[in-house]
Amino acid sequence: MNERFTASTLKNPLFPDEVTFGEKGVTFKIRKALSASENFVFYNDIAGVEIDSGIFFATIRIKARAREHEIVINNFNKGDAKRIKQLILERAHN
Repeated sequence: MNERFTASTLKNPLFPDEVTFGEKGVTFKIRKALSASENFVFYNDIAGVEIDSGIFFATIRIKARAREHEIVINNFNKGDAKRIKQLILERAHN
């Protein structure tokens, strides 16, 4: 069940963001040049998922109930972004 998606390396070849689905929740790894943050959210704590699509890439915004700020992951291809949203919504409502 551990499905994993990695952002495009075209815009950020060394530090792509990642989304990993687990049994109870989803992990968002957001990487920068000198740091990285990893956020785990239980499926039932996800309040919403939004996709901002550009010409080539999409940004995914996760709204979690217990967090003040949304989680933003960048540079996913549009197909992966839609699949990530679909998987989150399917598992959040079960």
